Amino acid sequence: MNNIRKYVHKWAWTVLLTFCIVGMFYPSIGIAAIVCMLAPVVVSVFKGRYWCGNFCPRGSFNDILVSKISKGIKVPRILKEKWFKLLFLVLLMSGFAIQIYFVWGSVISVGSVFVRMIIITTLLSIVLGTFFNHRTWCTICPMGTMANYVSSIRKAGKKPKNVALSGKKCTDCNSCARSCSVVVDVSKNNESEKAS
Repeated sequence: MNNIRKYVHKWAWTVLLTFCIVGMFYPSIGIAAIVCMLAPVVVSVFKGRYWCGNFCPRGSFNDILVSKISKGIKVPRILKEKWFKLLFLVLLMSGFAIQIYFVWGSVISVGSVFVRMIIITTLLSIVLGTFFNHRTWCTICPMGTMANYVSSIRKAGKKPKNVALSGKKCTDCNSCARSCSVVVDVSKNNESEKAS
């Protein structure tokens, strides 16, 4: 299973690229984006943000391609703030819903809205990933934000599985930060703090 997950992650970026290119000529294909919009939320009911780190085509795109041009600068603090993530989610989804409302009934027009949104957010992902950490988009991704909320509701009342850092055992190798697919800055936490 682990090999399948790695293989999918290695090549999922091709789905995003194909979708964007084909979608410009055949916009009705845009409706297929519903799968990648719903999958992280549905998967989060059972496995948290598992989709984001393993199967997300944009996450794969950022890991495989954007990482090669990324400056790797720390993600700006404001992008990590809950209020900012929620505001971004509301604004992006509201704009999306308004566009869908005005073209409802035409498969081609609805598909065009999906394609346009995926292309615009992918360009934003490239810009953010170039100037900051290559996975900066994941910090504000609306689907990831919703998946996080669903996951936190699912975990309510359960003891969370955390990574506890020990100052005595930590060698500052940063392998924990490099292996975290959703840009958690684990290395800045101390013994008394925990990062999920």
